[in-house]
Amino acid sequence: MVIPVVTETRTRQDRAAGTRTLILDAAVECLVELGYAGASTLAIQAKAGVSRGRLLHHFPSRDELLVAATQHLTATRLAQTEVRVAEQLAGEPEGPRRVERCIELLWMTFHEPVFWAAVELWTAARTNEALAAALRPEERALRDAIRRVGDRIWGPAVCTHPNYPELRELLFTSMRGAALPYTFERRRQPANDPHVALWKSLAHRLLFADGQC
Repeated sequence: MVIPVVTETRTRQDRAAGTRTLILDAAVECLVELGYAGASTLAIQAKAGVSRGRLLHHFPSRDELLVAATQHLTATRLAQTEVRVAEQLAGEPEGPRRVERCIELLWMTFHEPVFWAAVELWTAARTNEALAAALRPEERALRDAIRRVGDRIWGPAVCTHPNYPELRELLFTSMRGAALPYTFERRRQPANDPHVALWKSLAHRLLFADGQC
């Protein structure tokens, strides 16, 4: 008599988790396609194909939903990015060429939907203190996760270099800033951005000038 109850409970939990994921995916799509202003609960509900009651059961607050959606996609995308980059770097020995490839591949992650969804939230949070308060701890956790993934991508020779923490922070902040104009300026492909050569030159000076890497 116990087994059917457990099975049914798990089935309900699986359905709830599936519905939550469906809502989160729909919320991210709305953020990317419609922006923060257009990502209303009604728009998200329609895209997810769920009832109003079901959406509010999982996410009573719109801002809570949007923050959770971005973090959900980011966590998923980080894992996918790590696998993809690892595959593309397979067989590439540690050294200058591998560092250049890491820079190229990391730069492209700033042109994926998860980045644009985050940008929408950052912009809205400037004048929305409730959203800012919800976003701050999530952003700190996200930054830590990005660092951990990056550490695994670069490889031990780079990560143990004394200049690596400086390079990591400079690349992260610079890439994020350089990506923002792409919200309205599309004259060139990201791969051809002049910053890429600058970042590679910087990495060479920090990592290889002293012969430690």
